[in-house]
Amino acid sequence: MIRVAAAGDLHVGPEVAGAYRARLSALAGQADVFLVAGDLTRHGTAEEGRIAAGELRDLGVPVIAVLGNHDYHSGAEEEITGVLRDAGVTVLEGGGTVLDCTGTRLGIAGGKGFGGGFEGRCASDFGEPEMKAFVRHTRDFAERLGACLQDLDADVTVALTHYSPSADTLEGEPLEIYPFLGSYLLGEAIDAAGADLAVHGHAHKGTEKGLTSGGVRVRNVALPVIQHAYALYRLDVPEATFRRSVRERVSAW
Repeated sequence: MIRVAAAGDLHVGPEVAGAYRARLSALAGQADVFLVAGDLTRHGTAEEGRIAAGELRDLGVPVIAVLGNHDYHSGAEEEITGVLRDAGVTVLEGGGTVLDCTGTRLGIAGGKGFGGGFEGRCASDFGEPEMKAFVRHTRDFAERLGACLQDLDADVTVALTHYSPSADTLEGEPLEIYPFLGSYLLGEAIDAAGADLAVHGHAHKGTEKGLTSGGVRVRNVALPVIQHAYALYRLDVPEATFRRSVRERVSAW
């Protein structure tokens, strides 16, 4: 069993420095890894990035993070990424990492992701250059995410994004903004790779639990949704390994 702690949408600022870290004191005894699903900052400033790095430094477990739309707002995303990595946080953007969790390989692939909407109510790669660029940005990321998930040499795999791969976990948000909260293209990539879990944030008024179209478990871990410093999920390794071996045999056949 692998114990995954996850949270998103921390939105730290100067006046709350240290407050979130204080809520993570029990983390090392409860989890094998901590996943952070974007929007670590409020306005994406370098100062806020340094505060976020301080909150996540030396927690006693590996910390894997992606950035969110707020972290891009001030154009300091590269500096924020740098200070997080200096603090020991692994920051993913279309890449992946593999951790050894007491002999079991946990693979995590991720990045910010982007919007576009879901089946039957989505933007299309047609018309104005701006619309094409919007959809292609999501498609390009989804292709990178899917390829990375498939390439991970791991027993269990998790997709970590800021934007949602499933409309299920957006329930509670206005339907009109679904296209700006996630995309079915992310879900398709996760399904094709056969991931064991997908984690995201961004939808503050959404729902914690859902599924991709292919049945992969999706969890919205935005702090306003989970109402705790982090959510804990257990991944059953024998079950995940069995599903993966079946997929490999079917693929080979």
